[in-house]
Amino acid sequence: MFAVTVLLEVDDRHLVEFMDAIQKQARTSLEREKECRRFDICVDPSDRRRVFLYEIYTGKAAFDAHLKTDHFLEFDRRVKGWLVSKKVEGWEQDERDRDPVN
Repeated sequence: MFAVTVLLEVDDRHLVEFMDAIQKQARTSLEREKECRRFDICVDPSDRRRVFLYEIYTGKAAFDAHLKTDHFLEFDRRVKGWLVSKKVEGWEQDERDRDPVN
């Protein structure tokens, strides 16, 4: 498992457009990429411009492939100018957590 977290600050002039675009991006990723297992969109309740994405892929290679898809590249080009900031981090599952004990 490979988790990706993305913290975004969206220019408030483009917030509605961005939210429409990111929801479409999440749906498309889940529909077209069998190795994309989760794509959650969260919004800071005290500042709607702060958006947090939580994505899960079967591995880092699957995430790297996601970054090369036409739908991601189109989305990235479209929203780039709407963002104030963007921080992306990747997380690997700890080997000890592969077979959790109940």
